[in-house]
Amino acid sequence: MSARRPDPGPPPNLGPLVDTHAHLQDDRLRRDLPAVLARARASGVEKVVAIGITAEDSAEVVAIAAEHPEVYAAVGYQPNGLLDATEDDWRRIVELASAPKVVAIGETGLDRYWDRVPFPLQQEWFRRHLALARERDLPVVIHCRDCEADVVAALREFEPPTRGVLHSFTGNRDQAEAFLELGLHVSFAGMLTFGNKSLDALREAAAAVPIDRLLVETDSPYLAPDPRRGRTNEPANVAWTARKLAEVRGVPEGELARALAANARELFRLPEG
Repeated sequence: MSARRPDPGPPPNLGPLVDTHAHLQDDRLRRDLPAVLARARASGVEKVVAIGITAEDSAEVVAIAAEHPEVYAAVGYQPNGLLDATEDDWRRIVELASAPKVVAIGETGLDRYWDRVPFPLQQEWFRRHLALARERDLPVVIHCRDCEADVVAALREFEPPTRGVLHSFTGNRDQAEAFLELGLHVSFAGMLTFGNKSLDALREAAAAVPIDRLLVETDSPYLAPDPRRGRTNEPANVAWTARKLAEVRGVPEGELARALAANARELFRLPEG
């Protein structure tokens, strides 16, 4: 077994950032949330969008947002958990969509990688989320794994452009352009920082996304970026991914951080400061 990497210390403070996708309800973060958010503030993270993946989780992120001024909520049902979903769960999500500080619908989407849930069921619930987002005039937070063409086809049914974000994007430049043409923002997480040669196409896509459609996230507690790879991820670490994003785009870190924060505030209609 290889030795664990030494602790790199706190993330850099690049200026104001928004972590647009964090699962703060996960016990790895929730049990120490005041400290987690304090570390985020110290690294320049001014706001966090907490993402629900079930009806119960969605209620929890709404509660967390009510407790913490810098936290906002997205409510939805992630496709890989839909075997347990009920009509009561859907009614609860619809109700939660009207709660204070709910700024998006999701996490929703499609997933062919895990093959846990029949694909027609995933498609039905994805359409429900898209319709709810359109009805409430909220952006949609989209999960997509090994099914880019299916997500594009579903979005085209809803008369694009669609206001929302393709979260934790892992595809190539052509796939990113297909989502951009449908009106989405594209968000990058810790995988962007991994040294794997196989991820060069991802970095090429990150360099090509128009600056006004670009977002950054942690997807914490998952996908911790280098140099914290292999540890529990948290919102403060979004600064490491933003630093890598500035590097691949060849722009100053502070300039990129300001653009990323402005994009997040505009998409999710977040207040400044």
